[in-house]
Amino acid sequence: MTEALRTEWAHSPSHCFVPEATYIVTAGTYQKKRFFDSPERLGIVLSALMQQANRFDWSLQAWAVLSNHYHFVALAPEDAPSLKRMIQAVHSVTARVANEHDNARGRKVWFQYRDTCITSEKSYLARLHYVHANPVKHRVVAVAENYLWCSMGWFLCEAEAGFRRTVLSFNYDGVSVMDDF
Repeated sequence: MTEALRTEWAHSPSHCFVPEATYIVTAGTYQKKRFFDSPERLGIVLSALMQQANRFDWSLQAWAVLSNHYHFVALAPEDAPSLKRMIQAVHSVTARVANEHDNARGRKVWFQYRDTCITSEKSYLARLHYVHANPVKHRVVAVAENYLWCSMGWFLCEAEAGFRRTVLSFNYDGVSVMDDF
């Protein structure tokens, strides 16, 4: 097994990197402000996330973008520490656009992010369901597949029926994810 790389940053959570492992990532806006409160702005965040994940070779498995935070589950490339650079790129692009639109040059938009290396299949399945259903958890929509900025609609169309049933059967109420937005 590949040895994990651990990085510590002052005033932020510890980040443990394992190449080719699966992670759940949560990022929140500064002071939980709803900087991305329109379809256009949600699309900007989702597009930036997709583009940067592709650029850094992170394979997205699930995602949910809301007005003041986002989550994703992804498979790390061999260069797992690239997650930090990927998140920085997403935050840089989206903050710049939000600040341009609001005429608020230099304003802090993003706070920090948390990543967790998923170490068991049950944890993976529960977290997939959690992220797919996150807009329902936050009462943004009643049915997650109707929310354009999360992966539930894609998942329902693209996942094999057996895998889809398995993921959706997992209760995510006990999933521990910093999500007090």
